[in-house]
Amino acid sequence: MGEHFSRNRVANGDPWSAGCSETGTSGAEGGPGNRAGRDSGTAPRSDPYTHFSRAGMAVTAIEDLVSRKWLCELVSAEETATQVQAVFTDALEREGLLPLIEARHDGLVDPSRDDPSRPILLAMSDNGPQMTSGSTREFMALCAIHQHFGRPGTPTDQAWIESLFGHVKAEWPHLTKIRDPAVLRAELAVVREHYNTVRLHAGIGYVTPDDEHEGRGPAIRKARQAGLEQARLRRIAYHRASPTPDPTVHPEHDLSQEPGDVG
Repeated sequence: MGEHFSRNRVANGDPWSAGCSETGTSGAEGGPGNRAGRDSGTAPRSDPYTHFSRAGMAVTAIEDLVSRKWLCELVSAEETATQVQAVFTDALEREGLLPLIEARHDGLVDPSRDDPSRPILLAMSDNGPQMTSGSTREFMALCAIHQHFGRPGTPTDQAWIESLFGHVKAEWPHLTKIRDPAVLRAELAVVREHYNTVRLHAGIGYVTPDDEHEGRGPAIRKARQAGLEQARLRRIAYHRASPTPDPTVHPEHDLSQEPGDVG
């Protein structure tokens, strides 16, 4: 799930995104390079987890859709609604949203139905059973989170989370070779820190997700654009002030220079 969480926009229902994907499969059954069939049993579908088979673990991640910040992840051998609730709670706590959610518990929340007029956040995910289960629905309602699901058989509706783990597995391939779940958790935390604070993200104008998340992105992009414009003007001024060389005279045959002169 993805969300550009800036604290002054929480009440507007900013989007989060949850899930992940296997690198190279695009959500299709059968693995990399294998074409899925046309029947409903083998049609491409998005996977709500990414798997690290050597460690025997599945990873659920929360991503801010606008800032592309990777908020947190949960490494577990199970893939149930319990893991979904745990990772969402972690994300809410990290972003300081739990007090705001508790303040909205006025006794008017009905866990049995969605009410788009009351959410703090918008959770975007696929239609996996972990995200559509009754317990997840009740949890989201109590947390003032409105759910939005992608179209069945359309993993591109979750392209941001597919892209996240596609880049993570491609740029840090050692993760797929880890066998110890504890080591995998530690390494994912290190990778998440680098992904958020060092790696420039093309989808948000080549700033870090952390800069975009904290509102520094626009100023960085503006300063970069101003620097490029200044460099362009200096380049133009330099060429205008420099004499235009005669293209018909090679520097080695320029007789206007005395021997020993440096051209």
